[in-house]
Amino acid sequence: MALTKQEWLALEEQAYELRKLCLDTTFWAGSAHIGGGMSVMDMLTILYYKYMNYKVEDPNWEDRDRFILSKGHAGVALASLVCHVGFDDKEKLKTFNLSNSTMGIHLDSNKVKGVDASTGSLGHGLPIALGTALAARVLGKDYKTFCIMGDGELDEGSNWEAAMAAAHFKVDNLISFVDRNKCMIDGRTEDVMALEPLADKWEAFGFIVKVVNGHNFNELAEAIDFALENKSGKPVMIIADTIKGEGVDFMEDNFMWHYGAINEEKYEIAKASLEKHYAKRVARAEKEGI
Repeated sequence: MALTKQEWLALEEQAYELRKLCLDTTFWAGSAHIGGGMSVMDMLTILYYKYMNYKVEDPNWEDRDRFILSKGHAGVALASLVCHVGFDDKEKLKTFNLSNSTMGIHLDSNKVKGVDASTGSLGHGLPIALGTALAARVLGKDYKTFCIMGDGELDEGSNWEAAMAAAHFKVDNLISFVDRNKCMIDGRTEDVMALEPLADKWEAFGFIVKVVNGHNFNELAEAIDFALENKSGKPVMIIADTIKGEGVDFMEDNFMWHYGAINEEKYEIAKASLEKHYAKRVARAEKEGI
């Protein structure tokens, strides 16, 4: 079901606030994986502010939906999100990735409230998400498991082992995403290890595949609605075409910003860019929303 204009605009505002907080956190830390944090932010926003079922006051509520950030190096985005939602204290973001902080660059689920799994070693997220989805079946629970992978991460074979198992065991309560920003730590994905035809690969592994603009909330909503209604026995993979560093013009589509340092000059330029980006996104929602 298409988003209303009011819903779309509300999500754009949340995404803007989250991108600013992600930038702030990177600035306080001195550096972080900001490029992939910005590309994944719209998926995080729509999941946590529209779809996912959770209780801020009870992070370990047994009936909550589970979320696994398989691309755990984008922890700067998830840290910003869980603090913005209210699971953890925003003040902790000022110590992100600094000595003795509970907010490590790869988030520890034992230290950060609202984080369901410690990730960072690539290729682990989908296997963990498959486990939580199967656990729901065994326990007779209705919760959903959501998982976001990076595209460079798909070089890891454990993802494809989990994919075979998800299809074999007909795990349709697992909804997965690929953050398809086409960049990884040392180059463009198609230069380092070509992934295309990526949709065909997932279909061959038994998934229903939806390819969407990962920075368009309406397209994301339609794909997630489909996945939530899916009772076919096939898991759903949403390939979200995104832009590395989305919202910060000097970072966009540049693999060199997989990880980067932000000084005061870059920080001010990035803030101004995010403001322009937000205005452009609001204009699109006003034009295309219903």
